[in-house]
Amino acid sequence: MRAFVVTGPGRGSVEDVEPPEAGAGQVVVDVARVGVCGTDVEFFTGEMAYLHQGYASYPIRLGHEWCGTVASVGRDVDPAWLGRRVTGDTMLGCGHCRRCLAGGGHVCADRSEIGIRGGFAGALAERLAVPVTALHALPDTVDDTAGALVEPGGNALRSVRGAALTPGDRLLVLGPGTIGLLVAEFARTEGAEVHVVGTSARSLDFARTRGFSGVWPDGRIPALPWDAVVDASNDPAVPALALDLVEPGGRIVYVGLSGTPSRIDTRTLALKDVTAVGILGASAGLAGTIARYADAAVDPRPLVAATVGLDEVGGVLAGRLPDNAGPGPKVHVDPRR
Repeated sequence: MRAFVVTGPGRGSVEDVEPPEAGAGQVVVDVARVGVCGTDVEFFTGEMAYLHQGYASYPIRLGHEWCGTVASVGRDVDPAWLGRRVTGDTMLGCGHCRRCLAGGGHVCADRSEIGIRGGFAGALAERLAVPVTALHALPDTVDDTAGALVEPGGNALRSVRGAALTPGDRLLVLGPGTIGLLVAEFARTEGAEVHVVGTSARSLDFARTRGFSGVWPDGRIPALPWDAVVDASNDPAVPALALDLVEPGGRIVYVGLSGTPSRIDTRTLALKDVTAVGILGASAGLAGTIARYADAAVDPRPLVAATVGLDEVGGVLAGRLPDNAGPGPKVHVDPRR
């Protein structure tokens, strides 16, 4: 089968590889759509921390935001999964350690992450093998575009839950990328007054089309009382900014990751009596995201700027958008093209 393989910093191409077989407890999925994520870009540039920490190495097959149809099942898997449209969890815990048994498989020390960590091949390919325990079925009302946005949506939904919003709360989202915009969309369904801050004209122009209460360029954030702040950026200076902006007694959610260490002054954290929440992965937010997409409470599809084939992935990872790309922040891949 065809798959996009990254072989080193700035190097990647479509290769013919052996198709996966469904092992015990696994299924093989015919991949319909894959999202290209900032994490994928960091692997392509060589900046991804896992490369330097020993959790990942080249060659690597990327792709952790995906949906498709179950084509085959392995031993001990219910054959009723055959032919079902699905998406799945990225975080695959060992299943037997203390963290996994307590429901924290996403922070298991021995976890694999599809397309990211532990050598687990990702979805930028025609087919993907995945444990049946990671699957989430997609209803017909969630099409392939929305299905491949469930994983970033799960991160966003968990961020909104971490912000503990109540109707009328004022939320500031720092970073209008895919996750930041989905945070804003989910928060609006909770009755929050939502404001978004960005740096690029393109991202700000698109955010303004989404009908939020305010969209502001960096450096022009209004002096309003922010009940909660979500950092969905990759700027190492933003975590400290979020702490400066949030109201005393408020909540900060950190879901964005920078390529270099960021710093906050914990004295400010304590003296403002602020609660800070870190978000890793979508696991606990996947089912809720599917439900909200299915009932049209949130429609994520306008965030997709273009859908390309495998042969165009290298250009996308290098920062080149297709000529016909729309204004949204996300690029999808259809491996069947």
